[in-house]
Amino acid sequence: MNDVDEDLLSSWTFTLPAERIARHPLAQRSASRLLHLDQEGLHHRQFADIVGLLHPGDVLVVNDTTVLPARLRGEKAQSGGKVEVLLVRPAAAGNAWIVLLNASKKARPGQRLVFAAGTDALFATVVGAVDDEPGAWRLIFDGDVVAFARLHGAVPLPPYLNRAPDDDDSERYQTIFRDAAKLGSSAAPTAGLHFDASTLAALQERGVRLAKVTLHVGPGTFLPVHQERLSAHAMHPEPWWLSSSTAALLNEARNQDKRIVAVGTTAARVLESARVGLDVDAPFVAAEGLTRLFIRPPLKVTGFHALITNFHLPESTLLVLVGTLVGRRRLLDAYAAAISEGYRFYSYGDCCFVEP
Repeated sequence: MNDVDEDLLSSWTFTLPAERIARHPLAQRSASRLLHLDQEGLHHRQFADIVGLLHPGDVLVVNDTTVLPARLRGEKAQSGGKVEVLLVRPAAAGNAWIVLLNASKKARPGQRLVFAAGTDALFATVVGAVDDEPGAWRLIFDGDVVAFARLHGAVPLPPYLNRAPDDDDSERYQTIFRDAAKLGSSAAPTAGLHFDASTLAALQERGVRLAKVTLHVGPGTFLPVHQERLSAHAMHPEPWWLSSSTAALLNEARNQDKRIVAVGTTAARVLESARVGLDVDAPFVAAEGLTRLFIRPPLKVTGFHALITNFHLPESTLLVLVGTLVGRRRLLDAYAAAISEGYRFYSYGDCCFVEP
């Protein structure tokens, strides 16, 4: 009997030694280890084993977003005080954006910011804080901020890596599934980082089918939960898209009793967001939206059957998502085993394949 209150944030914690955090990627994408959790228990494998663990006809759902060099450093135009901006998403038509803003002193509406790099400069005006997104601000840029970021922005590595990005990160903090036309994430869909061309070729030869969805990953993927209860936590919104061709492939898999396997929590959130308002047996349909869906107990997952995912931070929404699929105690026990076995954690770390 489970007598733990799963709505309490403190029910989703574990202790990770600092040396278990992977601060750099392995030389080869698919060289990571794979912790496999199925109905029989735990299995310690290599990521290349994923080919044999997937079945012919299974549909692998990946996120094809591209990470924007979203971190911009500048200053307040009048005082020269330092500011750092993380681009989150466009706020509306024109040059308005939602950002996370870190400044030497709290920003004020009407302040002018300048971002300079060589002979290029970009100005922005602070509109104000966003009421329902803690830490988020609305800015209006005077020019094309995406073009400026592509030239002068920094790779938005998660803060727990505790280092500046290097030349390797510009390629390795992107998945091979990325679509250059879908530039807009301020964090990588990190489960996809393990796949390389040889793995995809082996999966295709085995008869595994590939479906693409898009979710532009926002900072909510690594921002801490500050509420004591999960039910009081508000997710940061993230835009997502599911095409008619992907919907058709997912429906075909369901009709053939084949598995839908989500690659990463971002693909999982698209699949579950697309199911909101639909009956359990209703087909997938092409859809898009802005999701704030928090996958947590007692929600029942209906959009996918298994999940490929990285190891996540304690007391994070992503850890809760995985635990909702496989069970809280089962997941925490698996994490304890992974720590004992020396697995590498977080964005550049090892991988899990979990089945309910």
